[in-house]
Amino acid sequence: MPLVETERSDGVLTITLCDEARRNALSRELLNQLMDALDEVDNDPDIRVGVVTNRGNVFCAGANLAEQSNGAEGASRTIGLVELFTKIQTSPKPIVGVIKGHCVAGGVGLAAVMDISIALDTSMFGFTEVRVGVAPAMISLVCLPKMRLADAKSAFLRGNRFSAAEAAQMGLINEVAASDDIDDERRNIVNDLLAGAPSALAAAKQLTQRVPSMGADEAFDWTQSLSGALFATDQAREGMAAFLEKRPASWVRRLASDIDE
Repeated sequence: MPLVETERSDGVLTITLCDEARRNALSRELLNQLMDALDEVDNDPDIRVGVVTNRGNVFCAGANLAEQSNGAEGASRTIGLVELFTKIQTSPKPIVGVIKGHCVAGGVGLAAVMDISIALDTSMFGFTEVRVGVAPAMISLVCLPKMRLADAKSAFLRGNRFSAAEAAQMGLINEVAASDDIDDERRNIVNDLLAGAPSALAAAKQLTQRVPSMGADEAFDWTQSLSGALFATDQAREGMAAFLEKRPASWVRRLASDIDE
């Protein structure tokens, strides 16, 4: 049985973690299948948005501890996690997390690395690594830039569970929704993304990745060059023409379910 399932619809690839028996733990096989699905998002021109969600009441339980107990296997898993996070961060397309369950340890990192994320209000989060004798080392690379240092110190050191609302306050996720509302909010987010020009969305992701680590002069030079290149694209010309003519740009789409309504 696959550990990750995919479904294509309306320019969106929905990627579902479905290894319920192991609480979607980050085994080597799950990581490989998730990477394959993200490759499909990146390489298929008909896919505009990737959505990562889960089956069952756990979004991701972090490391597969059975594999981690073997040093060599654990090392290979860590490399896979770095590649996964890099894949999501550098994808030219938006990756949305729809978190319908609990997140602990590496699962918090997976939730945090998404470009935009919403979680069920019943989901619980936690950096539980210290309670099994390790630390949230690799996931700190994607979590710390989103968190206040005081929140990170408390959460990393205590290893306690906290609510989805607290995770949103910490900056780890964007929004919290009730079970009756989360699918509507997912549609709102995806429709917003389908209204953006693909090249502009890719550039916007680059801005959030690169500018914070640049010095002022480097950032000014790079963003000036990027802005000039974007204004010269066919998509920018189409977007400005559509604005002036008060019509949707050629790339704008909506999910079929919303069009039917």
